[in-house]
Amino acid sequence: MRQTLALLAALLLASAASAAGRPNIILILADDMGWRDAGCFGGTAVPTPSIDALAASGVRMTRFYAASAVCTPTRASIMTGRYPLRFDIRGHFPDDASHLPRGTMTLPALLKRNGYRTAHVGKWHLGGLHVSHAENRAAAIPGPREHGFDHYLCQVEEQPLRGRLGAERRLYRDGGTCLLRDDRRVPESDPYFRMHFTDIIGAEGIRLVEQFHREQRPFFLNIWHLVPHTPYEPGSEPHWTSTAAPGISDDQHRFRSMMAHMDATVGALLRKLDELGLRENTLVIFTSDNGGAFEADIGPLKGGKTDLHEGGIRVPFIVSWPGQIPAGGTSRAIGSSIDLLPTFCAAAGVPVPDGARVDGVSLLGHWRENEAVDRPGPLFWQLDLYAKLQRHYPKPKPHATEVAMEGKWKLLCRGAEPLELFDLEADLAETANLLDTQPEIAARLARGVRAFLDAPRDSGGIAKREGGKGE
Repeated sequence: MRQTLALLAALLLASAASAAGRPNIILILADDMGWRDAGCFGGTAVPTPSIDALAASGVRMTRFYAASAVCTPTRASIMTGRYPLRFDIRGHFPDDASHLPRGTMTLPALLKRNGYRTAHVGKWHLGGLHVSHAENRAAAIPGPREHGFDHYLCQVEEQPLRGRLGAERRLYRDGGTCLLRDDRRVPESDPYFRMHFTDIIGAEGIRLVEQFHREQRPFFLNIWHLVPHTPYEPGSEPHWTSTAAPGISDDQHRFRSMMAHMDATVGALLRKLDELGLRENTLVIFTSDNGGAFEADIGPLKGGKTDLHEGGIRVPFIVSWPGQIPAGGTSRAIGSSIDLLPTFCAAAGVPVPDGARVDGVSLLGHWRENEAVDRPGPLFWQLDLYAKLQRHYPKPKPHATEVAMEGKWKLLCRGAEPLELFDLEADLAETANLLDTQPEIAARLARGVRAFLDAPRDSGGIAKREGGKGE
């Protein structure tokens, strides 16, 4: 009996040691954050000490791109490592029955299958979070648990509830009144019910880190903030008071307080990792789902949210893994949200199944050893035409619906017909159209766009609707 107990103890210790050798992974995703909002990217409007400290402990990528200029397509790309168009996702999901197709290979499912605990906290926007779905999962469209998460805590995502809360600017302050936890409504008796949504996301992230630490299992924690997406609402104190400044609009004050509030939750999470001794075994990513909206700082970039110029798709990106990725680095290599699945799998030692169709590539060798990013061809974007730009100025013309990018070259098209060609190394603000002087480059990239548009799609999760009305 004593020998049996000793053997079991040895096996448990071996299992724990094996788990300790596999990194925890935390992805923190902001919503509508501008490329230059954080101090470490040149922002001056609001201090972001926690995000800046994360950057100092790892690498900033200054040419990282969201897979879309609106949220849902990028979120699909993170989950699958694929272009959103592979699923016929050409815009945001407007809280209808649209969803990521059931049975899709996803990042959390791959990690869970290989021994990871998986959890999602915050915004989802990939389907399945209506109250009726939570009450009848057998007949419902798939949500976070069907796509590989052991646990989730999200807001109910349906109309007219979300639209009403947004119009009344109560989506954050009353965010705890419309929560779903693992397919069940969070009751009024729950401590989160009266809390600000940003505080809820921060508290739940810390609670899960503590839980997974007790379980001695490697974990993947997906923290998808709603901040700084509209409606602009005051952040909790002290962030509202600390961000007051003369001469700014009320919405800019609200925006700054929301950014400071989110930054504080990032700091609290990092301190918890330090306290538990998990920091050196945890890969932490911070980025945004698309470029900046109305009050965000996009610096010299053109366009903004809903537009495929740089302001709509270039986003802040930070990766930190102390002891594995050198601190204080800056990368000018091109990265994309489609690269996160293969990168996380490489870090976790999880093989992507043979025959799986993944568009992204692993960035791990680039971060660790400054290896060149081995991408087989151009990157592509597609987005249905959104008539309005979510900024305080008109949408740039001509209106593009596709992009091909390779190295310094960026081609914008509509229906695969070239509209603009830019040399981003010489012209970050996209002011000098080089179509006439570089016709061969434009023609080659346009052929790639046409092949991209003509490729097969799995459109099984898309509701029949008119798109392009904003988000």
